[in-house]
Amino acid sequence: MLTLFRLVSGWPLALLHGVGGLLGWLTWLASPTYRRRFAENAAQAGYPFATVRPAVAHAGRMAAETPRLWFGPTVPMQWQGTESVDAAYAARKGVVFLTPHMGCFEITAQGLAARYGPDYGPITVLYRPARQAALAPVIETARRREGLETAPTTLAGVRQMIKALRAGRAVGLLPDQVPPDGMGQWVPFFGKPAYTMTLAARLVLQTGATPMLVWGERLPRGQGFRLRFEPLSEPLSADLDTAVAQINREMERLIRQCPQQYLWGYGRYKTPRPEK
Repeated sequence: MLTLFRLVSGWPLALLHGVGGLLGWLTWLASPTYRRRFAENAAQAGYPFATVRPAVAHAGRMAAETPRLWFGPTVPMQWQGTESVDAAYAARKGVVFLTPHMGCFEITAQGLAARYGPDYGPITVLYRPARQAALAPVIETARRREGLETAPTTLAGVRQMIKALRAGRAVGLLPDQVPPDGMGQWVPFFGKPAYTMTLAARLVLQTGATPMLVWGERLPRGQGFRLRFEPLSEPLSADLDTAVAQINREMERLIRQCPQQYLWGYGRYKTPRPEK
């Protein structure tokens, strides 16, 4: 698997996105369950399929571009809204970067590591270990890079992130990812209860770090990515329950900026699995 990833990593980004778009549609056509979940999730947010149709291809592009991002040459990146990021880092209170399952979330961590790592230390990214044994060494090798550290979804990983924030560094996570049972609460997401992690809000409230929204827009014709940053629309509440609901609303707001690049096929409303 690692050999295959390294081989594909040399392909031009435009070619990978072309192949990925095709794979996205093949997956959509081959899986009735995926098609139904995709349509239901989009409809829950108020979007007819015609509006979010491009998201089918973007899901495939996300998968196809991964070898290039992990093992290939650096891809072009544009930056938008870095003034607020600069100020957050300069405060030395830590930064919690929050992004939904939209666009390319792999590129946001890489970009931040390269741009801010030399001056402010590495960014620590929360990840869930691969369930497929063949992928585990690939992911471990790919994410072993300067300026980027990973923290597993365990108590040890949480402690690692808190330590990083208290040292004035940054962490990144996807707050719309369904956490294991016992690590979240049911909160509305586009008007429907979704099991939502409390970790994002807890990290901010416990450390005093600055929350920052980010997502990586996938540009057309293989031109690269645009990293888009913005602060929360209002300060995060000191009440945990209110803060968790607030973060969900912020994720909704980002998704509405570009619903064509959101992963509508993600099982956002699933019942959480027990933690082993």
